[in-house]
Amino acid sequence: MDKHEIVARLRRDLQAAVLERQLAAADPGSAAARVALRRFQAARMAGTHADLLAVAETSAAAQFFLDDLYGAHDFTQRDADIERIIPMMERMLPVSALRTIAEAIELDALSEALDRAMAARLGESVGDDSYAAAYRQVASRSDRERQISYIHSVGSSLCELVRVPLLGATLVMMRKPARLVGLVALHDFLERGFDAFKRMRKPREFVATIVARETAIMENLYAQKTRPFDLD
Repeated sequence: MDKHEIVARLRRDLQAAVLERQLAAADPGSAAARVALRRFQAARMAGTHADLLAVAETSAAAQFFLDDLYGAHDFTQRDADIERIIPMMERMLPVSALRTIAEAIELDALSEALDRAMAARLGESVGDDSYAAAYRQVASRSDRERQISYIHSVGSSLCELVRVPLLGATLVMMRKPARLVGLVALHDFLERGFDAFKRMRKPREFVATIVARETAIMENLYAQKTRPFDLD
């Protein structure tokens, strides 16, 4: 896939993610339900991956996954930053970095759509049983499998990105210019992801662990296990 194809995909999924957030924010009840769902999911993932969060080598990468790739944070400013500088990113970033951003936004757009459907079903009261039922009811298994495949794809791209010569130094040099032109949110996202993966000796094993656990939980939910989040 060349840069033009990646940018077209990036624009499409960025617009989809922005629309999903706008729809959720338009109604106070929907917005509150979405926040409740995201908090439940963030707490669940923090429990599932507690060991990765507790170890110095993997803690930053695990937190990046929970907060920046699938968290309760408001990504409105990051989205606006990306939209403003897509032409510049196409000119200046290597294909690997551009692809990583596109894949992260693709994951974001799908997660937003699935979460909006879940939140509409659940309201502001989210528990293990109600979550499990809504999970099965509002989306197909193929959608959930696709969501996990995006997690794997983004993680794998980050593994490749940290091997790009001089990219880390370039990101450091871009800090001040990013502040001056109002792109702090986007730069922070890129630099934290890069730094988190750079510090791991075996980043691919980390990604494989995340994907294996999330796949097992998905399978438990569709199998209607009584304790779907228990992987022991």
